[in-house]
Amino acid sequence: MNFKQQKAKQLVKTDKSNIGKWDSKIKGLCEKLNKKKEYYTTSSCGGRIVLLKASNEKKPDAFLFRSHKKIGFNELGRVLSAVKYDGLVEFKMNSCILHVACKSLEDAQELVDRAKFAGWKRSGIMATGKRFVVELISTENIEFLIMNKRQVLVDDDFLKLIVKEANKRLGRVWEKIGRLERALTFK
Repeated sequence: MNFKQQKAKQLVKTDKSNIGKWDSKIKGLCEKLNKKKEYYTTSSCGGRIVLLKASNEKKPDAFLFRSHKKIGFNELGRVLSAVKYDGLVEFKMNSCILHVACKSLEDAQELVDRAKFAGWKRSGIMATGKRFVVELISTENIEFLIMNKRQVLVDDDFLKLIVKEANKRLGRVWEKIGRLERALTFK
Protein backbone atom coordinates (compact mmCIF):
# COMPACT_ATOMS: atom_id res chain seq x y z
CA MET A 1 0.00 0.00 0.00
CA ASN A 2 1.38 3.43 -0.88
CA PHE A 3 1.35 6.45 1.45
CA LYS A 4 -1.81 7.95 -0.05
CA GLN A 5 -3.70 4.66 0.46
CA GLN A 6 -2.36 4.28 4.03
CA LYS A 7 -3.51 7.82 4.81
CA ALA A 8 -7.00 7.24 3.38
CA LYS A 9 -7.33 4.01 5.38
CA GLN A 10 -6.15 5.67 8.63
CA LEU A 11 -8.44 8.69 8.32
CA VAL A 12 -11.61 6.60 8.01
CA LYS A 13 -10.81 4.37 11.01
CA THR A 14 -12.99 4.54 14.10
CA ASP A 15 -11.33 6.40 16.97
CA LYS A 16 -10.21 3.78 19.51
CA SER A 17 -9.17 6.19 22.25
CA ASN A 18 -10.89 6.12 25.62
CA ILE A 19 -12.71 9.36 24.85
CA GLY A 20 -13.56 8.37 21.26
CA LYS A 21 -12.61 11.68 19.62
CA TRP A 22 -9.86 14.28 19.31
CA ASP A 23 -9.23 16.48 22.34
CA SER A 24 -10.63 19.89 21.51
CA LYS A 25 -7.26 21.56 22.21
CA ILE A 26 -5.38 19.51 19.59
CA LYS A 27 -8.14 19.01 17.02
CA GLY A 28 -7.18 22.01 14.87
CA LEU A 29 -3.54 20.92 14.70
CA CYS A 30 -4.55 17.37 13.71
CA GLU A 31 -6.92 18.64 11.05
CA LYS A 32 -4.25 20.94 9.62
CA LEU A 33 -1.72 18.10 9.45
CA ASN A 34 -4.24 15.73 7.87
CA LYS A 35 -4.99 18.27 5.11
CA LYS A 36 -1.35 18.19 4.01
CA LYS A 37 -0.50 15.52 1.44
CA GLU A 38 2.75 14.64 3.26
CA TYR A 39 1.24 13.82 6.66
CA TYR A 40 -1.50 12.11 8.61
CA THR A 41 -2.00 11.74 12.34
CA THR A 42 -2.20 8.31 13.96
CA SER A 43 -2.74 9.29 17.62
CA SER A 44 -2.90 12.43 19.75
CA CYS A 45 -3.58 13.90 23.18
CA GLY A 46 -3.78 17.61 23.92
CA GLY A 47 -2.74 17.21 27.57
CA ARG A 48 -4.73 15.97 30.54
CA ILE A 49 -4.98 15.57 34.29
CA VAL A 50 -5.78 12.07 35.52
CA LEU A 51 -6.02 9.88 38.58
CA LEU A 52 -5.00 6.30 37.83
CA LYS A 53 -4.84 3.03 39.68
CA ALA A 54 -1.09 2.57 40.16
CA SER A 55 -0.22 -0.63 38.38
CA ASN A 56 2.25 -1.90 35.82
CA GLU A 57 -0.59 -3.27 33.73
CA LYS A 58 -2.83 -1.31 31.38
CA LYS A 59 -6.37 -2.14 32.36
CA PRO A 60 -9.63 -0.73 30.97
CA ASP A 61 -10.69 0.47 34.43
CA ALA A 62 -7.35 2.09 35.33
CA PHE A 63 -8.73 5.65 35.08
CA LEU A 64 -10.42 6.95 38.20
CA PHE A 65 -10.63 10.52 36.86
CA ARG A 66 -9.70 12.21 33.59
CA SER A 67 -9.92 15.83 32.49
CA HIS A 68 -8.66 17.42 29.31
CA LYS A 69 -9.39 20.81 30.89
CA LYS A 70 -7.98 22.72 33.82
CA ILE A 71 -9.35 21.63 37.20
CA GLY A 72 -10.05 23.35 40.49
CA PHE A 73 -8.91 22.43 44.00
CA ASN A 74 -12.51 21.73 45.10
CA GLU A 75 -13.08 19.51 42.07
CA LEU A 76 -9.97 17.48 42.88
CA GLY A 77 -11.09 17.19 46.50
CA ARG A 78 -14.51 15.87 45.46
CA VAL A 79 -12.92 13.35 43.12
CA LEU A 80 -10.44 12.14 45.74
CA SER A 81 -13.16 11.73 48.37
CA ALA A 82 -15.21 9.64 45.93
CA VAL A 83 -12.39 7.17 45.12
CA LYS A 84 -13.37 3.66 46.23
CA TYR A 85 -10.11 1.97 45.25
CA ASP A 86 -8.02 0.42 48.03
CA GLY A 87 -4.66 0.39 46.21
CA LEU A 88 -2.19 3.09 45.28
CA VAL A 89 -3.50 5.97 43.17
CA GLU A 90 -1.33 8.21 40.97
CA PHE A 91 -1.91 11.83 40.02
CA LYS A 92 -0.66 12.62 36.53
CA MET A 93 -0.60 15.75 34.46
CA ASN A 94 0.35 14.51 31.00
CA SER A 95 1.66 16.81 28.31
CA CYS A 96 0.59 16.74 24.69
CA ILE A 97 1.68 13.90 22.44
CA LEU A 98 1.17 13.47 18.73
CA HIS A 99 2.14 10.73 16.29
CA VAL A 100 2.29 11.68 12.63
CA ALA A 101 3.00 9.41 9.65
CA CYS A 102 5.14 11.16 7.06
CA LYS A 103 5.51 10.55 3.34
CA SER A 104 9.30 10.85 3.33
CA LEU A 105 12.25 11.20 5.68
CA GLU A 106 12.63 14.82 4.55
CA ASP A 107 8.98 15.55 5.41
CA ALA A 108 9.49 13.94 8.82
CA GLN A 109 12.60 16.01 9.51
CA GLU A 110 10.84 19.23 8.50
CA LEU A 111 8.00 18.50 10.93
CA VAL A 112 10.41 17.68 13.77
CA ASP A 113 12.35 20.89 13.15
CA ARG A 114 9.19 23.00 13.20
CA ALA A 115 7.92 21.22 16.32
CA LYS A 116 11.17 21.78 18.21
CA PHE A 117 11.14 25.44 17.21
CA ALA A 118 7.56 25.63 18.59
CA GLY A 119 8.72 24.16 21.93
CA TRP A 120 8.04 20.43 21.55
CA LYS A 121 11.43 19.43 22.94
CA ARG A 122 11.04 15.63 22.98
CA SER A 123 10.39 15.07 19.33
CA GLY A 124 11.92 12.64 16.90
CA ILE A 125 11.56 10.30 13.97
CA MET A 126 10.72 6.64 14.38
CA ALA A 127 11.38 4.83 11.13
CA THR A 128 9.59 1.55 10.61
CA GLY A 129 9.72 -0.87 7.73
CA LYS A 130 6.51 0.60 6.32
CA ARG A 131 6.70 4.33 7.03
CA PHE A 132 8.31 7.25 8.86
CA VAL A 133 6.47 8.27 12.03
CA VAL A 134 7.21 11.44 13.94
CA GLU A 135 6.55 11.42 17.67
CA LEU A 136 6.02 14.92 19.06
CA ILE A 137 6.00 15.27 22.84
CA SER A 138 6.10 18.30 25.07
CA THR A 139 7.77 18.13 28.49
CA GLU A 140 5.29 19.56 31.02
CA ASN A 141 4.54 16.46 33.08
CA ILE A 142 3.77 15.88 36.75
CA GLU A 143 3.46 12.43 38.29
CA PHE A 144 3.30 11.26 41.91
CA LEU A 145 1.45 8.91 44.25
CA ILE A 146 -1.50 10.76 45.77
CA MET A 147 -3.50 8.08 47.61
CA ASN A 148 -3.08 4.74 49.31
CA LYS A 149 -5.94 2.67 50.71
CA ARG A 150 -8.39 5.55 50.16
CA GLN A 151 -6.21 7.96 52.17
CA VAL A 152 -4.78 11.11 50.56
CA LEU A 153 -1.00 11.10 51.09
CA VAL A 154 -0.49 14.90 50.92
CA ASP A 155 -2.05 17.89 52.66
CA ASP A 156 -4.40 20.50 51.19
CA ASP A 157 -1.61 23.07 50.77
CA PHE A 158 0.26 20.63 48.54
CA LEU A 159 -2.91 19.80 46.58
CA LYS A 160 -3.59 23.50 46.00
CA LEU A 161 -0.03 23.93 44.75
CA ILE A 162 -0.33 20.89 42.45
CA VAL A 163 -3.64 22.06 40.98
CA LYS A 164 -2.16 25.51 40.29
CA GLU A 165 1.00 24.04 38.74
CA ALA A 166 -0.84 21.40 36.67
CA ASN A 167 -3.19 24.06 35.27
CA LYS A 168 -0.25 26.36 34.48
CA ARG A 169 1.53 23.55 32.64
CA LEU A 170 -1.61 22.65 30.69
CA GLY A 171 -1.76 26.29 29.59
CA ARG A 172 1.83 26.08 28.36
CA VAL A 173 1.03 22.84 26.51
CA TRP A 174 -1.90 24.47 24.72
CA GLU A 175 0.28 27.45 23.76
CA LYS A 176 2.78 25.05 22.16
CA ILE A 177 -0.01 23.32 20.24
CA GLY A 178 -1.05 26.73 18.90
CA ARG A 179 2.53 27.66 17.99
CA LEU A 180 2.98 24.44 16.04
CA GLU A 181 -0.35 24.90 14.30
CA ARG A 182 0.73 28.38 13.20
CA ALA A 183 4.14 27.02 12.11
CA LEU A 184 2.52 24.62 9.65
CA THR A 185 2.27 27.17 6.88
CA PHE A 186 4.80 25.38 4.69
CA LYS A 187 4.15 23.55 1.39
